[in-house]
Amino acid sequence: MEEEGDWVLVRRATERDLWTPNLDLEEMGDADPLKVRFSGPAKHWTDACPIGNGRLGAMVWGGVPSETLQLNDDTLWTGVPGNYTNPDAPKTLSQVRELVDKGQYPEATEAAFKLSDAPSDVYQPLGDIKLDFDDSHVAYNVETYQRELDLDTATVKMKYAVGDVQFTREHYASFPHQVIVTKISASKSGHLSFTVSLDSKLYHNSRTNGKSQIIMEGSCPGKRVAPKENADDNPKGVQFSAVLDLQISDGVGVIQAVNDRKLKVEGSDWAILLLVASSSFDGPYTKPSDSKKEPSVEALNTLASIKKISYSDLYTHHLDDYQQLFHRVSLQLSKSSMNVKGDRCHGMKKLWPSNTDFCVSGIANDTVSTAERVISFKTDEDPSLVELLFQYGRYLLISSSRPGTQVSNLQGIWNKDVEPPWDAAPHLNINLQMNYWPSLTCNLRECQEPLFDYISSLSINGSKTARINYETSGWVAHQVSDIWAKTSPDRGDPVWALWPMGGAWLCTHLWEHYTFTMDKGFLKEKGYPLLESCASFLLDWLIEGRGGYPETNPSTSPEHRFIAPDGKPASVSYSSTMDMAIIREIFSAVTSAAQVLGRSEDDLVERIRTAQPKLYPTKIARDGSVMEWAEDFQDPEVTHRHLSHLFGLFPGHTITIEKTPDLCKAADYTLYKRGEEGPGWSTTWKIALWARLHNSEHTYRMVKHLFDLVDPEHEINFEGGLYSNLFTAHPPFQIDANFGFTAAIAEMLVQSTEKDLYLLPALPRDKWASGCVKGLKARGGVTVNICWKEGELHEAGIWSKDHNSVRKLHYNGTVVPARILSGNIYTFNRGLKCVKTHPFSEAAVI
Repeated sequence: MEEEGDWVLVRRATERDLWTPNLDLEEMGDADPLKVRFSGPAKHWTDACPIGNGRLGAMVWGGVPSETLQLNDDTLWTGVPGNYTNPDAPKTLSQVRELVDKGQYPEATEAAFKLSDAPSDVYQPLGDIKLDFDDSHVAYNVETYQRELDLDTATVKMKYAVGDVQFTREHYASFPHQVIVTKISASKSGHLSFTVSLDSKLYHNSRTNGKSQIIMEGSCPGKRVAPKENADDNPKGVQFSAVLDLQISDGVGVIQAVNDRKLKVEGSDWAILLLVASSSFDGPYTKPSDSKKEPSVEALNTLASIKKISYSDLYTHHLDDYQQLFHRVSLQLSKSSMNVKGDRCHGMKKLWPSNTDFCVSGIANDTVSTAERVISFKTDEDPSLVELLFQYGRYLLISSSRPGTQVSNLQGIWNKDVEPPWDAAPHLNINLQMNYWPSLTCNLRECQEPLFDYISSLSINGSKTARINYETSGWVAHQVSDIWAKTSPDRGDPVWALWPMGGAWLCTHLWEHYTFTMDKGFLKEKGYPLLESCASFLLDWLIEGRGGYPETNPSTSPEHRFIAPDGKPASVSYSSTMDMAIIREIFSAVTSAAQVLGRSEDDLVERIRTAQPKLYPTKIARDGSVMEWAEDFQDPEVTHRHLSHLFGLFPGHTITIEKTPDLCKAADYTLYKRGEEGPGWSTTWKIALWARLHNSEHTYRMVKHLFDLVDPEHEINFEGGLYSNLFTAHPPFQIDANFGFTAAIAEMLVQSTEKDLYLLPALPRDKWASGCVKGLKARGGVTVNICWKEGELHEAGIWSKDHNSVRKLHYNGTVVPARILSGNIYTFNRGLKCVKTHPFSEAAVI
């Protein structure tokens, strides 16, 4: 591999280049580049920079004398495939149902403990690349230190000086070549010296392989709680191998092996490190002991396929692949269109790249750390920081969920602990779904593929759980799962463990994917079979109940208790509002999908049509809020973090301003009662909910609420906020709010149904007076660009490349019908009058 100099930024024309509004670029104001910046090395893991290619991830700490790249592989989990059934469950289920029917809710809650199962397995860290530099680095010039994560290139870059020598490090994770790449260079020849090693918290051994490689081989615990090494009862867990390849400048410097475990570089100009990894994981149904995969062989083969590729070619492929996704959407917000003259090179090229060339530049000398910007947001309310956090969510989704990888878990792919918070497991009662909220609206449909693969795996195990535990057809999944596609209830308290609606909520994503993409092949081959089987379970799960309504029994509202009529706390009752809202969504999706596929006369569809009008309605409580349970129970914690009873408002579609104004009024009061406090994911859910109510004031209040810098040494559970690297906090770290924030900002700017398109429905006009968003997606296969000035719509560009669509356009009380024919770009003014139509052509993006 040859050394290369400065990077050449490669730009690919994308959909967002198709439409350029008639707007003076100089009036739009200045904008900060999409960079997360740091003023010094990481003191905590949440100060490090995340990079990832969907499967492999790294957290770059940015230390000077000693550097750590903490590594992850998305297939490293404890355990082996499990048996997610309980033949004793039907007997307990009957007892619980009988107690619920008698109104003995505390007793039903106690009895429901017997329905719980073993906990999920646990996501594990791969290990660390450790770099130790020569002693001169201890005295580096602190004022020269710069570290940044550039979202536009998915690259971490670091600079510092030791005396008159400047050192530079560059890190990125390549999806095309499945490798984590690090380049280290010195400004003076022969001044780069360091030692590199691989380590892991898991059972492993590490050794040098020849003169320029280190191989680390190890295994995950075969049980959730790590047993003693070589214990007889320890099943063989997932095996893994990581290979680090080291290359240095030709003819300058030497590499030596140290103690057969480390490599030492002396007197080089530059060095390139390639990290590849593989595991024995061969799907959720194969025991690691039965796997035929050989991790070291696979890793070495991957390395052999890329060793002769130049650094510049590796980087160009990485950039081209990444920017095909990232560049689809751009956002610029400004407090006013008259306050600052724009620097075209600095800010506008991310919005109108077809008009100008990208700038190639290094790190600015006058940088301000992103942490400082978060602190100052309470007073300056800098809109460019909102842009950054919006695009950061898109960056993290691209980096943690790509075709062929595992589903993005509770921490994406980034985890340093063998016992991470909440096991870093996918949680199906909001968190996993929130991870994928931005995938459709924010133009990253490919990033959903792991979710659909995961739902398919859950359906196989879930059919066994449904048949044996509940004696139903179809398939079911509960609150917490893992890489083995666990579908049985979680351990312990029914308030979280007993929630058989996780699979159903996930299935709403299948229909949403069709409504956004109009991909009939996907609907026929993957979406509908999973929806159909899910609906089959729900039909069987519904039993005859009070007042002739089919009910769910037992039922919980995720992680929230109520006060039973006898004054005791309980969590188990019947027909919670969320249960019924999810069932409505699934039944509606199945009937709509059946119509698309010509299956409306199927027996299952007929059963659904019969059940739909009988479903327990969403009710309004005595105090005017949306009832969370079927009865108007006393709520012991009105500010509870979950907003489950508002599912029908968002992400569902059964509570709408046009069709259910009374429920919207009740939802407004419900949000007011819940308050503004709570963990990050709850905050971002509230942003989206207020946006659906078209309440820009409260929407923005919740946006501002998230910008609270969290000190890792003094964090408080459930208070939310952001860490210095912009990871969102529960605390501790959960990635769901990063994705939820991105999706919620999109909801503020564009909302859609299968027939309606709302422009700027929750725009805070006094905070983001002017701006542009390009490349957002709407239902019906529609792409939307919007620019606004001084709080009012300026122009909107709407088109569909492959599908004809009839939309009702909504803006500020004006509603007009619009026929969007495929292959045409339509431009509308503030009165929603079509002022320009021109054909789509590939030439428009060159």
